[in-house]
Formats: sequence, structure tokens, C-alpha cells
Amino acid sequence: MSTKITPAPTLRLHNGVEMPHLGLGTWPMSDAEAAATVREAIDMGYRLIDTAENYRNEAGVGEGVRAASVPRDEIFVTTKFNREWHSVDGVRTTCEASLKRLGLDHIDLLLIHWPNPDQDRYVEAFEGLTRVLEAGLVRAIGTSNFKPHHLQKLFDAGFTPHVNQIKLDPYVRRDDITAIDGAHGIVTECWSPIKYEGLLSDPAITAIAAAHGATPGQVVLRWHTANGWVPIPKSSNSERLAQNLDSFRISLSADDLAVIDGLGKTDPKMTDADVFGH
Repeated sequence: MSTKITPAPTLRLHNGVEMPHLGLGTWPMSDAEAAATVREAIDMGYRLIDTAENYRNEAGVGEGVRAASVPRDEIFVTTKFNREWHSVDGVRTTCEASLKRLGLDHIDLLLIHWPNPDQDRYVEAFEGLTRVLEAGLVRAIGTSNFKPHHLQKLFDAGFTPHVNQIKLDPYVRRDDITAIDGAHGIVTECWSPIKYEGLLSDPAITAIAAAHGATPGQVVLRWHTANGWVPIPKSSNSERLAQNLDSFRISLSADDLAVIDGLGKTDPKMTDADVFGH
């Protein structure tokens, strides 16, 4: 029997859809691992599950969602699509393919996985997202790994994502992106929120964790949620799954948050969305 933890609170997207404030990332799980972990996580209290075409585990994620003890309408499923579908019609094609692999009748959040500015078709892709939203195939739409200048092209075309999913943690500060997201009512979602070499053994983090009787991972995740961001840590370990979801029990002080805010790296190791994409 899985540990039962109170589900995360929700945030309201600017189209009124409620999105859980913490979720489960599934990269790089296989279909089999995803099916087992997603089912366990949902039964434990998780309500947001993140996958992608490129993870090649949508079938497993969908199996886990269907096998869980929670009704489908209480679960928020996110997936993302690759560069080959960056066209108005291409988004409909990839959306329907993801739905088939997932075995679901709708996707809660569909994202452009990378902007791929070398082919410069992400504005067309976002128009395609608006079409599948209007068709009722998805409930919310957004972007992943978009920088301010990528977002600005969408704004100039009259489009505003509901969510922008980026790499963000105390070492990898993305203040330029979170500022523009906030100014436009876009929820910032954070992949690999606790995965950066040395982060969880940083003396500042471990000291705060000890003071709160918490794990370093819980402290970092609570820093994310205290800032209004949605972290989606990946784990298939039962104990860590429980710890991550239970991070809301911690109440970080203003001083705690200030200390963590000061940990940013001047030259963080991260993938450049102007260069990398799929």
C-alpha cells in the first residue's frame, strides 16, 4: 500500500484551468517503469504527470493513469511534441498521435517541447495549439524551454501560452524568463528542479533542511513553490516520491528564501534553447 499524502494545491491558469502546484517528471523512464511509477504516484497523491513524445514513454504513462485509483478528471496530464510537427496541421497530427499512445480522450496541457529557432516555425506551431484547444482535445497549451525573445515573437503574433516549462533551480536562475512569464500571467513550470551537481549537498541548503527537519530536496522544491513555480521532479523511488510531494508541509522563512535566492551560478551548466532542440 502506497503512502497517502495530501495532493498538492492548485494554481489557476489564465484560461481558468486548475493546474497542480507540483508534479511528477517521467524522463527517462521506460514504458514499464512509467506505468508502475505513475500508478504509485497517483495513488500516493500526485495529480500532475509530465511526459513527452521524445521520452518514448507516453504509452506507459497512460497505462499508469488508467490503472490508478483516482478518476481521470482529477489527473493533469502534460505532454510535449517535437520539431517535425511545427505547423498548424502538424500539431493536430501529433496531438492525436499522443492521445492514441496515452490511451486518453484529452490532454490537459500540450507544449511545444523546444522552440527550434533554426527552423523558425514555432509561431505556426502555437497557432496549431490554439486549434486543438478550440477542438477540445486539450485543456491548456504552452511552451517549453522558451526564452524571452522566443516568447516575444508569440506575443507579437497575438498568442500567450498558459505555461512555460523551463530548467530552473537555485543554481540556474532564470530571472529574465520568470519576469516575462509573470508579467503575462504565464505559469512557470520547472523541469529537473533538484537535479544539479552539488545542489542538494550545498551547505546553505543542508543547513535550512536541518533547521526544518526536512530533506534538502524538500527545501529546494518548497523554494520553487513559494515562488509560485511548478516543479516536476522525477523519481521512481517510493520514499523520494513521498518526500517530494510532502514538501508543502515546510514553511520557509523570508530569510531562508533569501539565502537560497543568493545561490545562483554565474555560469550555470544548462542547455541553450537557441542551439539545442528536437
